[in-house]
Amino acid sequence: MAAAAATALAAVLLLLVLATTAEAACSVSAIYSFGDSIADTGNLLREGPAVGAFASIGTYPYGQTLRRPTGRCSDGLLIIDYFAMALNLSLVSPYLEKGARFESGVNFAVAGATALDRSYLLQSGVVMPPASVPLSSQLDWFRSHLNSTCSSHQDCAKKLSGALFLVGEIGGNDYNYAFFQGRSIESMKTYVPQVVRSIMDVAKASIEVIELGATKIVIPGNFPIGCSPSYLSLFSTAISGDYDDRGCLKSYNSFAMYHNDQLRAAIDDLRKVNSDVSIVYADYYGAFMHLLQKADLLGFEEGSLFKACCGAGGKYNFDMNLMCGAVGTNVCEDPARHISWDGIHLTQQAYKAMALSLIMEGFAQPADIVQNIWSC
Repeated sequence: MAAAAATALAAVLLLLVLATTAEAACSVSAIYSFGDSIADTGNLLREGPAVGAFASIGTYPYGQTLRRPTGRCSDGLLIIDYFAMALNLSLVSPYLEKGARFESGVNFAVAGATALDRSYLLQSGVVMPPASVPLSSQLDWFRSHLNSTCSSHQDCAKKLSGALFLVGEIGGNDYNYAFFQGRSIESMKTYVPQVVRSIMDVAKASIEVIELGATKIVIPGNFPIGCSPSYLSLFSTAISGDYDDRGCLKSYNSFAMYHNDQLRAAIDDLRKVNSDVSIVYADYYGAFMHLLQKADLLGFEEGSLFKACCGAGGKYNFDMNLMCGAVGTNVCEDPARHISWDGIHLTQQAYKAMALSLIMEGFAQPADIVQNIWSC
């Protein structure tokens, strides 16, 4: 009963946000999104046959809550979808969707994408999927889109004046690929400044692409990867002191915070030289930890907080060699009671809870700018 009541409460809160946005025209008329599988609404699926960890995203059980696979790495909707709904916008179409009118903006995010270019990672000995589309390529797509849709400089200025730019979450795959190939945490700390620089380059380009460029930018930080079933499975240890009181790996969460601290410092620097631009830091780390803390109230099964809904069994229901959708994997009865969908990505219900926390509970800062963006 408590779980059902919590789920109903979350639904009511979202309805309140949507009702508020419907009362007046929002200041945001479109979303332009860059990132990876946390935001990809179908680009990888349309780019070509998905491989590796993404091989099954175009088939069930992916998309089962929506009753069809959409190319989203979840059972349903993502944070970007709830951001759009709260702005009274239709869902943002992926850039590679043929025939899309892009009335609510364009999503350039691609599952598997990295902040750093393929050449940099390969030179560093980090192997990555062949279809990976780095941030620099997504930025090229953005410029190409403007060139093909703007009739003039003034037209572009008008289009972007009411746009919200979502730059990330991105950088997670730069670290994932390296960690999953055996790199140490200390060695990966040397990558962080370059990853942050790549993220900020896209934010700067969003501002500079035309003279009246982006005026509203949201830049998310990294998740607490030490709480992910994939990391918990791959880097499990018998040393109890390696885990925090929730059961997350402390060292990998500390690394995520190290990334986020550098990203926030870079955002502060960007604000100083662009005082006329509203730049928001979205604390995905804090929103996720809040989700864990309030899991029971939000309707999630207490015993399944670190178990993938879709997986191949074991303590965390995760096996890197037998990913969700492969023969031999299983799917939980109710994804809405689980936080993790496939051991790497979250369920629709978890993404919805995070979106609400970011918009309404102070996990995106500065709070006054967030209120201005989403209070229509």
